[in-house]
This record gives sequence, structure tokens and C-alpha cells, in this order.
Amino acid sequence: MDSLPFVFSNQPRWRLLRHGTFWFSWFSFQAFLYSFSPSPVLQNQSFLVRLGMTAPESLIYLIPHLFLAYTLMYVVIPYFVIKGKYGRAAVLSVLVFLTAAGLSTILSITVIDFIRQASNGQFLPPEINSQRPPLYVQLGMAMLAGLRGSITIGGLAAAIKLMKCFYEKEQSALKLEKEKVSAELQMLKAQLHPHFLFNTLNNIYSYTQEVSVVASNMIFGLSELLRYMLYECNQPFVTLDKELKMINDYIKLEKVRYDEHFDLSVNLPQYPSKLRIAPLLLLPLVENCFKHGASKMIRDPWISIVVTITGRVLTMKLVNGRVPEKKDETSGIGTANTKKRLDLIYPEKYEFQAFAEEDMYIVILKLWLEDLAPSEPLKHIAPTQRFMMN
Repeated sequence: MDSLPFVFSNQPRWRLLRHGTFWFSWFSFQAFLYSFSPSPVLQNQSFLVRLGMTAPESLIYLIPHLFLAYTLMYVVIPYFVIKGKYGRAAVLSVLVFLTAAGLSTILSITVIDFIRQASNGQFLPPEINSQRPPLYVQLGMAMLAGLRGSITIGGLAAAIKLMKCFYEKEQSALKLEKEKVSAELQMLKAQLHPHFLFNTLNNIYSYTQEVSVVASNMIFGLSELLRYMLYECNQPFVTLDKELKMINDYIKLEKVRYDEHFDLSVNLPQYPSKLRIAPLLLLPLVENCFKHGASKMIRDPWISIVVTITGRVLTMKLVNGRVPEKKDETSGIGTANTKKRLDLIYPEKYEFQAFAEEDMYIVILKLWLEDLAPSEPLKHIAPTQRFMMN
């Protein structure tokens, strides 16, 4: 998309130039078209005179055309056509076309008619200029002309919008596929053979049970994390309970690094959930709390992690202490990658806020999740629980 900024860029200057060029081209086309096929009154006039008559009319007719085009491009197509609501899209399109044609008719029998009468008076005697068809004939002809122009500009605007939407969707899918391939390659480069890795960890775990319970539990927790990352994350989505369990295991491992002065508050729901989520989507945000928050604080580090589920909406609020004089580093590569994945996997289905106060950093993620597919098995999870770590 970057190679064609005039067509696909959403920057204000490119959008303004793109829309301005489109409407100037449409106005020029209308003005020149009707100047070459003028009314009988203007047939004997020069081209410049005819153009001087059709240009103001074409400019006025831009009003219903603007209404029609932008309603189709920014309401009907994105909210109904793209989302598969074709019946509603058809009904709304008909109403919009009729409204634009009606607006064009009103302009035709009022403003345009006044301009034509004032101009025709220069070329015809008043008695001839006053001979006009009945009002219902004028309305019918104006309505038909309005529909003709509306169908033309509406079809052109809708075609351009749909082409752009489909192209952007295709590019997003390609980008997501490249991101997935890149992540898989990085994982393959970094990982040892899973069987060797887990066998080694199990051996270390068995030896440390008699030496240190804490070390034994840490090795077991690390083994569970690695197992989840290597085996569960191969799919595009995992059940929400697995993702939350992985975050809980990670938090327990991190908590061992700190002494009793570390204030950690965690509130995670656990219950039979039919929701699914992209794997390892939330972990970078939790990791940032420890990496850029607690680990940077010399005295009394603290972190608050709260996750709530309302229907299909997951809300995650992370608050951690920070050193005021230190430059904020929380919006590093982890947060940036999370935002990219949200844009690719959950377009227009999330809200993300991250801001720094004097002594704390706050991240709020609101995510609309999908239900588990009928073919995917659902494991039984313990009833709803909440726990606190201090």
C-alpha cells in the first residue's frame, strides 16, 4: 500500500488530494458532457457560452452526488456490505438513491430552473421562454434525470470503495501470513528439540525436589510454559482459559524473583468458557509490567493485573509502578507487536489505551472475542475463582 499512497494512503493530505481529484474530474466530465449536448435553446451558441451554462448546474448537482457517494462509501459498504448484511444493504441503497434523486429534483425545479430562466431570457423572447410543461411533467423528468446521474456516480463510487476494501483485506491477509511465517521461523531458530528439552527439564525437576521446593516448582512452571508455547500455540486461536492459565503460570514464575516487599495484585477469572483468543496475545503486556515496571523500581515495586469477562468482551487493566525520573520504556517492541497483531487479527474489534502518570503506567485493553468453533473441543475448567498475590 505504501507504493501507491495516492490510492491507498489514509493520511489526511493524500485523502484530501484523492477526493478532490475525484470530484473535480466528475464535475469537469459533467460540465463538458452537457455542453456538447445542450438544450435546443443553446444549440446555436458558442462552446464557451454553453460551458458557462452547464458548469454552474454541474456544480450544484454535486450536492446530491456528494451525499449519495459518501453515504454508500462510509455507511452502506463498511457497515452492511462488508459485514455480509446484504438484504439491509440493498434496502438502504435503494432509499439512498431515491433520496439523492429527490434532492436532485428539488434543486432542478428551484435553483437550476431559476438559473436557466434567467439565462434563457438572453436568447429567447419572454413569450417563448414562458411556455413550460406542466409541473408533474417537470417533476417526472427531473426525477428520472436525477436517478440517471445518481446511478452513475453511485456505481462509480461504490466500485472504487469495494476495490479498495478488497485490496486492503488481501494485503492484511498477506501481511498476517508473513508475520506468522516470520514468528514460526524465529521460534524454530531458537528452540531445541521439544522431547530433549522436556526430558531434561523433567530430570532437573526430579533432582531438585529433594534439594529445593522453590526451584522444583519453578522448573515445573517453566516446563508448562514451554509446553504451551510449543504445542498449543501452533493454532491461530486457543481457548481463553488456556491463555489465562499460561499468564497465571508466568506471573508465579516472575513473583519468585522478588522479596516480600513486592506488592502484586492479580485478579483473573477462571470458568468454563466458550471463548477463544489468539495465543500469546496478552503475555507481552503482562511481561512489560515486570520488565519495565517492577524490575526498574528499587523500593516497593508493585503491579496490579485485573481481567474481567462480560459476555464476549474481555477487559484487561494493567497498572504498574514506575520511576518518575526514568524515561518511559513501556511502549517498546512488546507493545508495538501486540498492537500490530490486534490490527491484523481483531480489526475494529478492540480498544487499546496506554498512558503514563507520574509514578505509574496504565494499560487498558478491551477486546471483543469470538465463540469457540463447534468442531473444537471444550475442556472442563474449575468454577469461577479469583485470587490475589501480595
